[in-house]
Amino acid sequence: MKLKSLVLSSSLIVLLSTSLVGCASAPSSGTYETRQAGTLQNVKYGTVTSIRNIMIENPSSDVGTGAGAIIGGVAGSEVGGGKGRIVGTVLGSVLGGIAGSNIDKSVQRKPGIEITVRLRDGNTVAISQLADERFRVGDNVKVIVGNGHARVTH
Repeated sequence: MKLKSLVLSSSLIVLLSTSLVGCASAPSSGTYETRQAGTLQNVKYGTVTSIRNIMIENPSSDVGTGAGAIIGGVAGSEVGGGKGRIVGTVLGSVLGGIAGSNIDKSVQRKPGIEITVRLRDGNTVAISQLADERFRVGDNVKVIVGNGHARVTH
């Protein structure tokens, strides 16, 4: 009984850490990583020519799949006895893994936008970022570029 409690507690900790991974920052107009603060960045000016809704997805950590499989396996082991218990454990692990994977994916996805900007120098660029600022076609904007990152802001 202690082993089941330990496995269940560990699984819950892993599942909660999956949620925290989903909180990792994605590119946005107003969020900077610590390493970007205080760095020199180039500013270019232009006009928004198109906007497209997108989804920004962090790579799956597979933690959700593992945690779901463990929790499902523990829950499934409570079903039946003998061979039924083994089948319940395996089935619980598989279904828990699928459910955990789906939860992990949904936590990792955030709505974003792809903004196409015609720069004053004649070049056209497209930048994807979180949808944390409203843009319209024709808006005059700044494109901030530095350290391999770019963002669009008013």
